[in-house]
Amino acid sequence: MKNDQRLPGRRMLLRLAAGLGTAGAVRVIAADPAGAPSPTSAPVAGAAGPRSAPRARPSAYRLRPMTAGAPPRFRPAAPPVRTRPFEKLPEIGHAMVLTFDDGPDPLYTPHILATLREHDVRAMFFLCGEMAHDHQDLVRAIAADGHTIGNHTWTHPLVTELSRAGIRDEIGRTSEVIEKITGGAPLWFRAPYAVWNRNSFEIGAELGMEPMAWTVDTLDWTEPGVGTIVRRVREGAAPGVVVLSHDAGGNRSQSVTALRRYLPELLADGYRITVPQRR
Repeated sequence: MKNDQRLPGRRMLLRLAAGLGTAGAVRVIAADPAGAPSPTSAPVAGAAGPRSAPRARPSAYRLRPMTAGAPPRFRPAAPPVRTRPFEKLPEIGHAMVLTFDDGPDPLYTPHILATLREHDVRAMFFLCGEMAHDHQDLVRAIAADGHTIGNHTWTHPLVTELSRAGIRDEIGRTSEVIEKITGGAPLWFRAPYAVWNRNSFEIGAELGMEPMAWTVDTLDWTEPGVGTIVRRVREGAAPGVVVLSHDAGGNRSQSVTALRRYLPELLADGYRITVPQRR
């Protein structure tokens, strides 16, 4: 796989400029692997954070196109449609959420799964549809370990440059392939580069998903060094924080090693590592 291609100029220009506000709430469960879930109600508002690293590999596989006028195939998200993604999950106690984007990747994802399994914690994996299609056994392994699978589009485009039909195709085909592999459609969606628009929020909701961003960006895709990744996670650690890392899209060996260091440290500090769930 090719390393990430940067879009420095466009990324600064494509932040949402208007129409952002608080809307809706989800029922969040602090899913503690060691005990019963403890539900809390968490209406959350958050601004789009720094961009996730681009992926530029073209898709060689296409599912059946989804027509814009067709009824949604998945259970719609609870109204009202959000106009900002979830960025932080307050009121889940002394807990944090670890998320991994762009996979699954056969070189790095198994190591991340092994570390999470060793410490008996659950994380969120936002999968690209083309990667999920190419590595279906890994998708099954993620699901079998109890992790939450989210939708990260098919080819990792800037959704603001797509038509409404194009967004529906990118998101819809990814949900379809995840549902085909795991038996369940994803309930969470993350826009590449944290660039959202009204169409992406509305189409995601039609397909049964809530938008999820992050609080702490490790910037691991820049390969800053294991120590730097660990420091960013430790300095950003706080109740309700959502951490962004990557398990694909380039050389992710630093991400793998960093997780092995900061995860036991977070647990030793008393943090639960949890995943949000909707009811």
